[in-house]
Order: sequence, then C-alpha cells, then structure tokens
Amino acid sequence: MTAPKTAPAPAAVQKKTPANTNTKKHEFKTNDHVVYPTHGVGKIMKIEEQEVAGMKLELFVITFEKDKMTLRVPTTKAKAVGMRKLSSPDIVANALNTLKGRARIKRTMWSRRAQEYEAKINSGDLVSIAEVVRDLHRASGQPEQSYSERQLYEAALARMAREVAAVERTDEPTAVKRVEGMLLKKAA
Repeated sequence: MTAPKTAPAPAAVQKKTPANTNTKKHEFKTNDHVVYPTHGVGKIMKIEEQEVAGMKLELFVITFEKDKMTLRVPTTKAKAVGMRKLSSPDIVANALNTLKGRARIKRTMWSRRAQEYEAKINSGDLVSIAEVVRDLHRASGQPEQSYSERQLYEAALARMAREVAAVERTDEPTAVKRVEGMLLKKAA
C-alpha cells in the first residue's frame, strides 16, 4: 500500500519542477533576435507549448522575415542545434576585419571547396561566413565567377549582412553596402 502513495507524489513534483525551471533557464526570450545556423537571423515571436506524440513540448517559434518561414525549435534542443544570440559588436568588428585580409583559396577541386564553403555558411559563425565572402569576392578586374560560386557568395553575403544589420540596428541594404565597402578597402 505504500507504493501507490509514493508514486503520485513524485509525479506531482516532477510536473512542477520542469515548469518552474524552464521559465527561468531560457536563454532566449520573446522578441529576441537569434541566429539559427542553417537559416541565419530570425526573431522569436513566442514560446508555445504543443503536444507532439503524446508529449508536451515547449517550443520557440522563430520567424525568418526574409525567407517567409516559421521554425519551431524545442526549448531543450535550442543549444544542441547551435541556436545562439546575435554576435557581439566585437565579433562583428572582427568579421568585418576578416574581409580586409587576403583571400585564402585552396588548390583543391571546386566541388570540395564548395562543400567547405557551404559548411562554413551553415555553421552560423559570423567570422567563418566572412571568410567565405572574402574568398569568393571578385573585384571588377578579376575574371567572372561561375554560377555556383556566385550563388555561394550571395548566400554568404546575405547571411552576413542580416546579422550585421541586426547587431547594428540598420537595414539590410545598408549592411550589404558596409560589407562590400570593407571588401573594396581590401582591393584598394
């Protein structure tokens, strides 16, 4: 008879404990801008609870305005998938300084380099994305880019510009001009 009395008590305690700790331990809040590695900068619209396969899940609802996309990320998995807050102004400055450096293009096949560039873009690391922008940028006197090079360059530039714009509280076209301005300083 003691077993049935003790079983409900831990269940009640277990239900209360996660509810209290989850609200306190969220690193992200509603209306925060966050970086999701494979999609870039998004905004947390709300934190909602849904029942999936009989389990209650607490989810961050993130919208990506540019892509017209909404993503739901379990709050417990946010860190594991690489979701992070926007970069600090120091990291943005470091990334912009990276653009001034010399392009480091490996002498490997394009398909291998393209995979490495894609991985850097999807890493969500602003400095890695800046390296892709720097390496794939073509000045006016240089030969034309292939279609796939251009696609990767534009993806990296857009991803970087969105984060720079969010950190510096400007719009995306202004951030693109700022990034391209840093690239031209390198060429000069």
